[in-house]
Amino acid sequence: MNAKNGQNGPNGQADPERDEGKAMSSPAARRVYGQHSGYRNLKAYQVAELLYDFTCRFCARYVPKNDRHYDQMVQAARSGYQNIAEGSEDSATSKKLEMNLTNVARSSIDEARKDYLKHLARHGLRQWQEGEPVFTEARNLRPKTLAEAAAWVNQPGTAEPTEERAANLGAILATQAHWLTERLLDRQARDFEAGGGFSERLYRARTKKPPGPL
Repeated sequence: MNAKNGQNGPNGQADPERDEGKAMSSPAARRVYGQHSGYRNLKAYQVAELLYDFTCRFCARYVPKNDRHYDQMVQAARSGYQNIAEGSEDSATSKKLEMNLTNVARSSIDEARKDYLKHLARHGLRQWQEGEPVFTEARNLRPKTLAEAAAWVNQPGTAEPTEERAANLGAILATQAHWLTERLLDRQARDFEAGGGFSERLYRARTKKPPGPL
């Protein structure tokens, strides 16, 4: 047995086709499945996941649980980051499903953006416009954590009500996540044109490798 990872070939020897310590990382797996998963490194996923965390906190503070908008906002934000992740995982065997799920994520994130704008309108709060200093400040914030976003919303001495700051920042985060998801869709389309899908990878892997013994 391989002392490092316990991955042997059928004859009890270490398998040279397998990378130590990693699942589905052999040259054969790379040829057949291509590059897939790794969604946590996607900027679109990171911002969409932050949007979900931010939305959960926003709804807990400003939307009553019995208000239908509570579940609507949380579910729209959740659908965003979840579908990006699922699409990335499914890309191993279906580029079409990856692109479909990424497009669902894009639509869900835009729904969350609209919900934040509706919240501002329903509660008589002002929607910030491009060119305003506070809008520019929020757009350039690009928080990496929920704590960073919350600290900006709750900083003392600001001219705007806290709820207004929170809803506008939520809409801006959703806009940024939406844009990044559209970029992700564009990259997926270019990757598909360049490398094809699962069926094409199967064919290439099989035709480029000599058959084994019967």
